[in-house]
Amino acid sequence: MALLLAAGAPAASHAIASDPVAEADAGEDIVVTARRSGAPMWTIRTAAGTVVLVGEIAGVPKATPWRPERLEGATDRAQRVILGTKAKVSPGDILRLIFKGGGLVKLPKGRVASDYLDAGQMKRLQALETRFDQDYARSNFLMTAFDLLSKRLSFNRDTADDASDVVRKAARQSKIPTQPVGEVRGEDMLDNLFAAAPETHIPCLEAAMTATEAGPDIVTARGEAWTRFDVPAVMANPLEEALGRCWPWTNDSFGPELRQQWVGAIRDATAQPGVTLAVVPLRILAEKDGVLDRLQAQGLPIDGPAWHFSAAGASPS
Repeated sequence: MALLLAAGAPAASHAIASDPVAEADAGEDIVVTARRSGAPMWTIRTAAGTVVLVGEIAGVPKATPWRPERLEGATDRAQRVILGTKAKVSPGDILRLIFKGGGLVKLPKGRVASDYLDAGQMKRLQALETRFDQDYARSNFLMTAFDLLSKRLSFNRDTADDASDVVRKAARQSKIPTQPVGEVRGEDMLDNLFAAAPETHIPCLEAAMTATEAGPDIVTARGEAWTRFDVPAVMANPLEEALGRCWPWTNDSFGPELRQQWVGAIRDATAQPGVTLAVVPLRILAEKDGVLDRLQAQGLPIDGPAWHFSAAGASPS
């Protein structure tokens, strides 16, 4: 289920400089340090201050040559941090999951995969069943997709800390103000997930089958493209495609809300003095009509690597 949901520093180091030139220099220093971490990022500079957007992918392989300690160093000198959505999960939500989990793990009673999938999809699924000695006939398609990605492709095995983990820890140690981009109730998420019809998870299953069929090399290739700042290559990677086509990102209720929360939070941050460091899922940053596209359409100056093949307005980092 983890895949469902992907000592203070001296106070003077976080003080907002009253000298605009000194503040600009401090902001540039943070940007340079952060970029040396190897994670792709974009900066938005306004008259008020600077916003640094770190594009995060889930499950960074340990073999990926990135330098999280440099992102820690940049975090130490930021004035504030924005991280992902906070899920408010109560003990009651956990009990509901335990007692109603069967509705999530299995297809509806009396139904099997062939009742929903066409002949081509079934042929691919059966080939994977044979290859991995599994029986997915009664499994919920979302659970089958996660089994393929996490257990068969093993994309989240032997991984380093994600960018948000690095920034969260550094901000806590240096007592830097941190806020989630938004909050969602665990009850609402569970209701949404249990109410989803099996058909809605078929695109997720198809993408997971494509990634698994491609083999483990795509896991390494995705990590390497990420540290090369080759964002279009990351986005086109079958693993990233699969993760982006599964709940909750594609859900009609949560998907648009998550994206709009980020657009609003970043827009608000551009009016704040000093430097705001935000760690944002790369997929919602760089997808077509995603967060970067929407911010650019609002006239904000975005500096960083091209995020898709049509993003001619982005300047290289």
